[in-house]
Amino acid sequence: MPFKTINYIITTATLCVLALPLSAGADVQSPSDSVAPIHPAQWPEITYPRVLTSEGEAHVQSLLAKMSVEQKVGQIIQADIGSVTPDDVRNYHLGSVLNGGNSGPGGNDLAPASEWLALADAFYAASMQVPRGRPAIPIMWGTDAVHGHSNIVGATLFPHNVGLGAARDPDLIERIGRATAAEIRVTGQEWTFAPTVTVPQDYRWGRAYEGYSSDPALVASYVGAMVRGLQGPPSTKPILSGPFVAASTKHFLADGATQDGRDQGDADISELELRLIHGAPYIPAMENGVATVMTSFSSWKGVKISGHKGLVTDILKGRMNFGGLVVTDWNAHGQVAGCSNASCPTAVNAGIDMLMAPDSWRALYGSTLAQVKDGTIPMSRLDDAVARVLRVKQRLGLFEAGKPSSRALSGRYELLGAPEHRAIAREAVRKSLVMLKNTGVLPLRPTAHILVAGDGADDIARQSGGWTLSWQGTGLTNAQFPGATSLWRGIEQSVAKAGGSAELAPDGDYKQRPDAAIVIFGETPYAEFQGDIPSLQLRPELRRPFATMRKLKAAGIPVVAVMITGRPLYVNEALNQSDAFVTAWLPGSEGAGVADLLFAGTDNMPAHDFRGRLPTAWPATAQHGGATLFPLGYGLTYADGPQRWIDLPEDSLVADDGNGPGVYFDKGVPAASWSLTVSQIDGGDSLRVTTVPAVGLGGRAQITATDYGVQEGARQFAIIAGSEGAAVEIGALDALDLSRETNGDVLLLATLRLDAPPSAPVSMSMRCDSAECGRPIPIAEFARLAPGQWQVMAVPLKCFATAGADMTRIAAPFRLATTGSLGFSLARVALGSAAEADTVIQCPVR
Repeated sequence: MPFKTINYIITTATLCVLALPLSAGADVQSPSDSVAPIHPAQWPEITYPRVLTSEGEAHVQSLLAKMSVEQKVGQIIQADIGSVTPDDVRNYHLGSVLNGGNSGPGGNDLAPASEWLALADAFYAASMQVPRGRPAIPIMWGTDAVHGHSNIVGATLFPHNVGLGAARDPDLIERIGRATAAEIRVTGQEWTFAPTVTVPQDYRWGRAYEGYSSDPALVASYVGAMVRGLQGPPSTKPILSGPFVAASTKHFLADGATQDGRDQGDADISELELRLIHGAPYIPAMENGVATVMTSFSSWKGVKISGHKGLVTDILKGRMNFGGLVVTDWNAHGQVAGCSNASCPTAVNAGIDMLMAPDSWRALYGSTLAQVKDGTIPMSRLDDAVARVLRVKQRLGLFEAGKPSSRALSGRYELLGAPEHRAIAREAVRKSLVMLKNTGVLPLRPTAHILVAGDGADDIARQSGGWTLSWQGTGLTNAQFPGATSLWRGIEQSVAKAGGSAELAPDGDYKQRPDAAIVIFGETPYAEFQGDIPSLQLRPELRRPFATMRKLKAAGIPVVAVMITGRPLYVNEALNQSDAFVTAWLPGSEGAGVADLLFAGTDNMPAHDFRGRLPTAWPATAQHGGATLFPLGYGLTYADGPQRWIDLPEDSLVADDGNGPGVYFDKGVPAASWSLTVSQIDGGDSLRVTTVPAVGLGGRAQITATDYGVQEGARQFAIIAGSEGAAVEIGALDALDLSRETNGDVLLLATLRLDAPPSAPVSMSMRCDSAECGRPIPIAEFARLAPGQWQVMAVPLKCFATAGADMTRIAAPFRLATTGSLGFSLARVALGSAAEADTVIQCPVR
């Protein structure tokens, strides 16, 4: 089959500086023998644009001179709106708040736009109330508007960056940035944590879809455009005087280079790779005056970036002349060696200007204040950090802007999902689609009868991916996306307009024989580490539409496969079973953009041609680093005509991943390397359950199979009271480190059914690979579950940590115990989010 590639141009002249050879006399910075040396002189020296007038800088220095040390410390701390109040902002002089992926006004992340604006006003008012003689410093609010203002119901959702990378259109990127900024301004925020300028090198990584491409030149070609779209062109004119917000390039540095694609892992690469591949996007970021840079959770050669003075101070600020502020990611400072969420002078001394401490801010404020007073953090370093925060606020124009609701665009709710913004998003969808196969079935006739099948056809949340209304983008319905169009509705509207008809049947069982079928399948939403996968393939349950394709093809019906995905994956079976194959990536709210390319116009010629090109190579197997099926830049067009297809081998060359990471028990059986045991509470008289029926605890525990989802898809436990009690546990020989997940507000989910009410209290705990693992957590809610009904009960991992569990050494993440009688059935135990739960257990108050 022919391969087609295109070229693109990087206009940033200084990109060539990245390739300077390392000279023997280069300036070498190495804080200690344990830190890999860096060579600042070998990095590009960038001219950061002038963005403040001399009067503006004088104002910054004047404010700094009048501030108390308490005010200064508050300015470098950022708290999450779910863990801070306006009173806290006033009392602690906090410099910034953010809304995490699951945070919203009043604890409701689906709150209407007006409530977001009202809360912005409340935080602003609190920040302006200061002791007499001290200056008032307006607060900044940061938000993850990574593919549109994606936390807000009704906002325009653009394709995720992986799809935009396929579009190869910097002008489009700038227009997307501008539309996003305008919608952010409607609800009163001034700062977005975007764009993500990562250069993913391993697509097993759960954040790979946040990157435009694996090619640093392609990524670099987009960065300046997005920064200008969000902030406007760099100048001394206040950002808020136009329809703009402050941008943040992230995550500095090499978050896309971690070993095995592990989120928050270690990038064990050379400084040359660090500079050439992962440093490249920061050249246009600096040239276009990006206001902020966010450091990565990850590390380089074992040293966490948030504590790496060589990279943050010597390279980013020193060599590249970054003039804005550097902020950490969510409690990332707590991962720095010698630090905790509550204390990290190392990060501040390394050059961090603002610590994102969503739920740890209060303790961090206290420790940081003490460390400044005792000299652990030099006053000169604190002043530099505060000055950088003040410069960004001065550049925004916050000191003159007034409360958020009084600013331009605020409260203009008609701009959320405005037709002109949705038109840009639909254009982006069209330009991002990549056609990998077409034997001649496309374009389809819009006057035909079209079957739309597959489990992803009518699901706006699924086509939008993670970072959509919530962190993971799960637990949502189409009703929560007013004005949006699913892929199915876009197809239905397209054919109805032309006089054709469409039928939705997810399983492919049609009522009227179709002229052609469109089968929509692919990944389900995820974000960050919850999207990490061990190999490049779909989970088994997501491959079920392949059988639908096979059934339709056997019936002589032409099949068009449309894949929703955040990354290229091994899908040879779908490629073989379809007559045409289109990668839609994660298109967002404007699903009609897909239909725009699948159907011919009134003259039987396509109204739009495919122009998307792969932003990274497509794998021939599920192995990372294995053979390539389609190279970077590949993509067919209608102008290419029908292409001959030779069936591909259907061997992934890796073992089936089964349930993937974070699933410990599913369909009634433990995941690979995990065990189900029943024992006394103290661990004695333990029975490993390998077959059912089984009897343990001297006859006090009976374990049988019961149905859930599939035949015998759960295990039923009938426990009789006894003084030694009973514990049902899912464990493994090798301990897990769940500290990352705990910091990310992940929950332990148990899909269960109460069969007989407990006669004594029920508790849950974890088992560590050491003797002590904290106190059991009372689960009073267990007795209140509706008998006979399956539901998902969730316990935040932070509850176990607060109870004393060492979350870095978990050998059994699920342990349910009681001394009484109890009957229950268990189908699944996994990590997940609150959106997936029916009942969320509240952490006990200490």
